Amino acid sequence: MENISNTFSAVMCPFGDCCFFKLSPNSTRLNYLFVSLQDQFENLEKHTQWGIDVLEKYIKFVKERTEIEISYAKQLRNLSKKYQPKKNSKEEEEYKYTSCKAFLATLNEMNDYAGQHEVVSENMTSQITAELTRFVQELKQERKSHFHDGRKAQQNIETFWKQLEASKRRFERDCKEADRAQQYFEKMDADINVTKADVEKARQQAQTRHQMAEDSKGEYSSILQKFNHEQREHYHTHIPNIFQKIQEMEERRIVRIGECMKTYAEVDRQVIPIIGKCLDGITKAAESIDQKNDSQLVIEAFKSGFEPPGDIDFEDFTQPMKRTVSESSLSNSRWDGKSEPKPGSKSKGKLWPFIKKNKGGGPEDFSNLPPEQRRKKLQQKVDELNKDIQKEMDQRDALTKMKDVYIKNPQMGDAASVDHKLAELGQNMEKLRLEAQKFEGWLAEVEGRLPVRTEQTRRQSGMYDTQNTSAVNNCAQDRESSPDGSYTEDQSQESEMKVPVTEFDDEFDDEEPLPTIGTCKALYTFEGQNEGTISVTEGEMLYVIEEDKGDGWTRIRRNEDEEGYVPTSYVEVYLDKNAKGAMTYI
Repeated sequence: MENISNTFSAVMCPFGDCCFFKLSPNSTRLNYLFVSLQDQFENLEKHTQWGIDVLEKYIKFVKERTEIEISYAKQLRNLSKKYQPKKNSKEEEEYKYTSCKAFLATLNEMNDYAGQHEVVSENMTSQITAELTRFVQELKQERKSHFHDGRKAQQNIETFWKQLEASKRRFERDCKEADRAQQYFEKMDADINVTKADVEKARQQAQTRHQMAEDSKGEYSSILQKFNHEQREHYHTHIPNIFQKIQEMEERRIVRIGECMKTYAEVDRQVIPIIGKCLDGITKAAESIDQKNDSQLVIEAFKSGFEPPGDIDFEDFTQPMKRTVSESSLSNSRWDGKSEPKPGSKSKGKLWPFIKKNKGGGPEDFSNLPPEQRRKKLQQKVDELNKDIQKEMDQRDALTKMKDVYIKNPQMGDAASVDHKLAELGQNMEKLRLEAQKFEGWLAEVEGRLPVRTEQTRRQSGMYDTQNTSAVNNCAQDRESSPDGSYTEDQSQESEMKVPVTEFDDEFDDEEPLPTIGTCKALYTFEGQNEGTISVTEGEMLYVIEEDKGDGWTRIRRNEDEEGYVPTSYVEVYLDKNAKGAMTYI
């Protein structure tokens, strides 16, 4: 019996690192040759566990890849959001340029690009991680069942082997006992000194032992036949079937991991066309940049509306000139639009009007801005007020409907409780309408739809004190309507008479100061915060060195080192030292 296992020859197969079974070419059914069951069984168990570990390792790899994709997509979205223009900000206005629009399109495409990485993560999670995790759980259960059957079959064959070994030892022992009993009988039968009774007893003992040996032989033969049958079933049926199932399980595992690797690549491949479209969108946005259009937008945004200055007249210093009151009258200067040359003057004409912003807040009507910029600001203010009025109207309509509902259904609420809010909305709307009418009036003046007041010219220079705007307006209105001989200009006169804009110097020439042509008294306090202006206080007496040339400014001097321009409406000018024929500009 010790040579039973040697009756099976080893046949190597390419299943892993160990050999379990092989199809016999001489049989019409599956016959398997089993080699070293115990060793191979353990190796097979280790190998299949290693295969499951490989699957779990791959699952972990895919999970980490999905986490990377989610993190990358989140970072891309945050990046896109970070550079998005903020609503109702100056930055949002910049996106009217094609280059900025292209950048915004790039940000939007990057947001879609991030979405594709999220799709990759979701598809890998659902198609690989979840499916493979479920497959691993099923594989573990199946593996456990197969190895349980294998161990059960092994225990069964070992039980039959023990029974066979026990019957064999019993048969061997009974044979030896029968042989000794036979020898003893023969010895007793040959001995003449032994009684016949003793010989008969020995003979019966020998027969009994022979019978026991025969019985043990029959039992051993039966058990041997049964064991051989079970052993054949074990090695040629049970164990090969179990190994076949394990092999099929292992091959399914190998096929499944290959399929998952293909899916891994396919998930990426599916988003490539969409990513390509995102990149195409960025390219298209870049190609849509129009430098000419952007340049035109800059011109429209910053054009001032000023006309270019005219030629500067030649000042002849070779002829001695005497300025008289009649020659230097302010009214003549305003009608002529030119300044009389002054002895020793070295005036420099600036090439552009004052458009520098005040350090503090500008006047309400934006008169400190150039004409075109002022028009845009006024239009923007009118639009904002109209929007506010519309909001108030919408709220009023909603409350009116609510009041009607309360009136029809008193149980739902008190209709009188809405009246206070409706009254408040009405007041707010009236205030907004008045405010809108005020700005619309200024806008109409700028656009030339209404007669332009003399005060408007001064406003466009933007150099008077915003705190005294109302006082100046009142003074200007009085001047226009007063019969005291102060000048006013109607729309037809201004359309016919084109008064050139006189520019101011940033610096004054200390070497040849302008002569004094009169004195003036400050009617209001003026903070000269812009270049070329000078601050004055109410009631202060100063010297006039250059009269108003139609732009609303008078050049004055406090002392040898301090001179500059102040609004003509802020001072009372006396052109002679004796204060004769004083003319007031209010």
